[in-house]
Amino acid sequence: MNAASPDNRRRAYWLKTLHEWHWVSSAICLIGMVLFSVTGFTLNHAGQIEGKPQVTRLHATVDEALRPRLESAMGEVKANTAAKGKAALPAELQAWVRQRWDIDTAGREAEWSDDEIYLSLPRPGGDAWLRLSLADGEAEYERTDRGWLSYFNDLHKGRNTGTAWSWFIDIFAGAALVFSITGLFILKMHAGNRPFTWPMVGMGLVVPVLLALLFIH
Repeated sequence: MNAASPDNRRRAYWLKTLHEWHWVSSAICLIGMVLFSVTGFTLNHAGQIEGKPQVTRLHATVDEALRPRLESAMGEVKANTAAKGKAALPAELQAWVRQRWDIDTAGREAEWSDDEIYLSLPRPGGDAWLRLSLADGEAEYERTDRGWLSYFNDLHKGRNTGTAWSWFIDIFAGAALVFSITGLFILKMHAGNRPFTWPMVGMGLVVPVLLALLFIH
């Protein structure tokens, strides 16, 4: 039996390499691909799949001993003109909110005005806010929960999901790109024995382009 020609050996090497990169990248992005595919469908039909928001409202009064600290914090915010009325809650108030309502406000900036502090607390699948009246220490917290479907839809969009999830989306996008490119090269190497390869690939390009040109205005 004759030894394989250099061209055949080179082709076998590249085909093996492409298959390795293809399956590794597909394994990395498999679960993410399922998640983004399902939520892509639910987002496209968001009008037909609507959840009923659940709203929770809580009220409390800040401890009297904490009031002077809030007044001094207000003075610090006013003195810092570069902050433009925005600053994190004092550590004492953060601890009070966490103890009272089990809400973590660390690292979030609130809006300070002459009579109140307002802190927006958006999150995937819902929204929330905290308001504190400086005149009487009355605190009000409202949370809106739109359900699991809205939660996963917001994961798809990266809405209020934080740095870690943002990194995951970037890594997933890179893995999906490797998966697609290696798949394209594998198709190219097998196209000689599969005559419908390029018509099918072309259809995947032409159909969305035609839809965009003809039906999206």
